[in-house]
Amino acid sequence: MEKQPTVVFHNVGQVYFPQSRVECHYSLTSDHRWSSTDWIGIFEVGCTSRKQYHTYTWALVPEGYTKGTSVNCCALFHASYLPRPSAVEYQFIYVDKMGKVCARSRPFTFRAPKPLEELETLKEERNEEDGEEEDLLLVITKAQLLQSQLDESLKKQAYIHLALDVAKEEAEKQKEDSRKARVAWELEREAMKQEISELRANMKHNCEILKKIEGNHKNVKYSQENLTSELSKLMVEKDESEQRIQELEEDIKVLNDREKEENSELERLKERVKKMSSQMKHDEEKRKCLQREYEAALVEVRGLQDRLEASEHVAESLRRELRELGIRQGHTNTELHQARLQVAQLTLQLSEENLVLREERANWTLEREAYKHAAETDAKKLQDLSCEVLQSDSKRELQELKAGLRAAQKEREEQQAEKQDLMIYILQLEQRLEVETESKEEVPTSLSPGSSSEDEENVSSASSRSILLPLFLSTPLERPHRAETPAAETPVSDTQHLLPLSLCSEVVGSPMW
Repeated sequence: MEKQPTVVFHNVGQVYFPQSRVECHYSLTSDHRWSSTDWIGIFEVGCTSRKQYHTYTWALVPEGYTKGTSVNCCALFHASYLPRPSAVEYQFIYVDKMGKVCARSRPFTFRAPKPLEELETLKEERNEEDGEEEDLLLVITKAQLLQSQLDESLKKQAYIHLALDVAKEEAEKQKEDSRKARVAWELEREAMKQEISELRANMKHNCEILKKIEGNHKNVKYSQENLTSELSKLMVEKDESEQRIQELEEDIKVLNDREKEENSELERLKERVKKMSSQMKHDEEKRKCLQREYEAALVEVRGLQDRLEASEHVAESLRRELRELGIRQGHTNTELHQARLQVAQLTLQLSEENLVLREERANWTLEREAYKHAAETDAKKLQDLSCEVLQSDSKRELQELKAGLRAAQKEREEQQAEKQDLMIYILQLEQRLEVETESKEEVPTSLSPGSSSEDEENVSSASSRSILLPLFLSTPLERPHRAETPAAETPVSDTQHLLPLSLCSEVVGSPMW
């Protein structure tokens, strides 16, 4: 089965004019290993050696080309280097860095254009002074027409490059905007963390107060059913608040996990860059070692040259002895032949070492270019991945934070409404406390003094607990205005009833957040 070529020529004409430049269009497949030393030559059809080219040019690729991908390219042959018009058939041949022929184009010839083929006719409209239009026929050379089209193409190319620069500037601006958005998101997240910590502290404080109240009101039986129902409602509200806090904590954990994943990805990329830098340092050390070997080889070459000069002196002395000792001509000729063999061997050894040195220098240059290109490619991939991760995560996390802020605002509004309801309930409990106190004072005083004092303490503690229990079981409220207390009601003179009211005002006046 015939192997598919790695290079393919396109749009090859049958005839070219040597007075104008020739464009050679070709495509590199993904299997081709391109090198900067690849070249394209114009050969006669049927040539047997790569040295029989008429002219050649380097096989260039577009900027940003990545090895292992397919790309379309174009090479230019200037008119001054093209063959003269003749009936000889030529063809394009692509040769890689190893000297291997990768592709051949179909045959074509070079011939001079005929007089009518060099001219082109253009139609131009001309306005006369009397307002009538007249069509004019302009005859220009085809070279001028092609030159004008080439100028227009160059202008379009310059405009495209300008648009590309503008697009790059916009991309940089978008990167800066995404960075600012990420900073704003970090600030908002820190504010939410602080708010959650405050909520947690308030909840802990409320729980401690609730535990104290429950310990002080174990023996209370008065209005147990009503207070139990209120307690159950407040416990449900407490569970709901704790559930909300847990949901917010889970959201924060998810955000922290995402941040850790991003940081780990960045660390992996940084580690990869460090490895590449260490590899480049190793290559630099290898280059220095080759440089030292090259200098040692130069010293050895100088030594060989000295030996060669010494051998030449020996040969000269042998020639003098040959002229002086003509009697021993046969023996002298033998020694002279041996000296010439030694000189030839030294010359051959010197040429081989020069060839090895040149090959090592060429290999070192190719390796350096390859490592440099790989480092640039890795740096570009790192930058693209960082931009994509920052943009996608920042947008998604901003949306989630906005939704959380809206939910927190809604909860605050609900708590404000609950606060107003609790204020009304406090006023009702104060009224009930006054009524119960008056009814207790009317009880007959036939009981003993100890029992009377105990009853008064129980009544005062019960009344104080009846006031404090709904207050501490609910969310902390704002301090009520003095004008809201009914003027017709007179406070109880007993100091035991004044203490719970003062505690109530302190609790109600505590901040909400």
